Amino acid sequence: MNFFSRARKFEFVLFKIICSFSGRLSKLFGKSTSAKRNKVIFHDFPGGAENFELISRFCYDNGKIDINPSNISLLYSAAQFMEMNNSVSGNCNLLEKTKKSIEEISYWTWPDLLVALKHCQDLEQVATSSGILEKCLDSLVGRLAMTSEASPCASTSSPDSSGFRLSCDTRSTESLKNSISRATWCFEDLSVLSPNLIEMLIKSMVSRKCNHVIISRFLFYYQKAKFYTASSDEKRKVSEIVIDMLYTLDPSSISCKSLFGILRVVPSLNISKSSRNKLESLIGSQMDQATLDDLLIPSPYGTSYLYDVNLVLRFLKAFLHGGGWQLSPMRMKKVASLVDLYIAEVAADPCLKSSKFLALVVALPDSSRDSWDELYHAMDIYLEVHAGLSEEEKVKICYALNYEKLSAEACIYLSQNANFPSKSAVQALTSQQLKLKNLLQGTNNTKLYMDSPCNFTKTRGKGKKDEANEQIVLYSGRLDISADNEKLRAHLQGMQWRVMELEKVCKKMQTQMAKIMKSKVSSHSTARSLPRLC
Repeated sequence: MNFFSRARKFEFVLFKIICSFSGRLSKLFGKSTSAKRNKVIFHDFPGGAENFELISRFCYDNGKIDINPSNISLLYSAAQFMEMNNSVSGNCNLLEKTKKSIEEISYWTWPDLLVALKHCQDLEQVATSSGILEKCLDSLVGRLAMTSEASPCASTSSPDSSGFRLSCDTRSTESLKNSISRATWCFEDLSVLSPNLIEMLIKSMVSRKCNHVIISRFLFYYQKAKFYTASSDEKRKVSEIVIDMLYTLDPSSISCKSLFGILRVVPSLNISKSSRNKLESLIGSQMDQATLDDLLIPSPYGTSYLYDVNLVLRFLKAFLHGGGWQLSPMRMKKVASLVDLYIAEVAADPCLKSSKFLALVVALPDSSRDSWDELYHAMDIYLEVHAGLSEEEKVKICYALNYEKLSAEACIYLSQNANFPSKSAVQALTSQQLKLKNLLQGTNNTKLYMDSPCNFTKTRGKGKKDEANEQIVLYSGRLDISADNEKLRAHLQGMQWRVMELEKVCKKMQTQMAKIMKSKVSSHSTARSLPRLC
């Protein structure tokens, strides 16, 4: 910057006035009286020519200037640059005046704080070192964390806002709803801040334990607001900071749907691997909140398969490893149900490799499913679409199937399904045979208990036991496990319709046994209460 040309070529006598306030200029020119020698160029003057004009006015008015939120950061940085301190100008020094104004930031209004923060963005390094930025953010977060019903100030974007409350310790669902509804008015005001300032703001809010639900909602709002006018690089930076800040929050406070919204826009932005891993981890931790449409994400460009199966596998890995003690059986079963629907959807993809299909099938533990019927149907679709698979590949896929958790109907269909290997048919029928044997054995054990000498109410239940025995005789014969598939299938089909009746008999026996035991306990209690006659 040319000192004279861009500062309107001040007269030498006026230049000496500026020197009387600036330690830096005094050192450069000393006691020189020649105007020809007094020329200096500042290439890095804070705020440029406009800010130098503010400094000049301060000097000409003998140390008088209006310090306000819009110029405090500029004046402070220029005062430091020009060394305008006590050693040069005594009490009328600009550095001291700006410092005093900085100490009064806590009394500023909400619009004043926003104005100051906007100007700090251009001089972030100076504003940080001077403490202006820290004090402004601290005061801003303090307003956001207020628990009073009244708004701390009038919003610059919502002048009709009547109140604001961002509770750091919400004690009920109703108060949480009130907090959220009252807190969203400031979103538009804060969206004008740079990504770096937003990062500092969120860290400060988290340290003060402000409501994570509101913080997450603001971050999603901020990303959408910035994307309207931002360049590709700016979008990438905004996305990375939003993801990094979301990662510091409680996952349960973050909208799963909004996370998938970010996931769908970041592939084209080439965000860092660290941020992408954090985003996948956040989504994985909330897999029980996802839907099938959320998971049906197209595969990356250049791949042959339809959907991004690898991404879903990473989600499941994050769900299992990141859930810890929070992985309740209910959450596991919900995710398993969703994954079964997803597998059935991607099974029809002719380009899906058997290794990826199998990885999806075994991704969750066996305990997460009560029934494997849905997976059987998915396997059926996959084997039908991929008819060219070798017998070895088919056996490997079917090996993951839990036959014990297949319904009798599914086992019969499997035994007749030409898509499945013959080994699978035998295994399915054998599994059902063992189930029936165990059921029969359990029924016989119940019968033996009811026929025991300890049961002094035997006559009372004789009629119902005879009824049960008549039904049990119908299928109590021993099945030959070594028989061929057709014989097993015939046996199974012949007995399937009787299983329901057998279960009813078992339930009746259990009910009868409970009554008998109750009657027995009552009788013993009565006997003990009678006096001994001999």
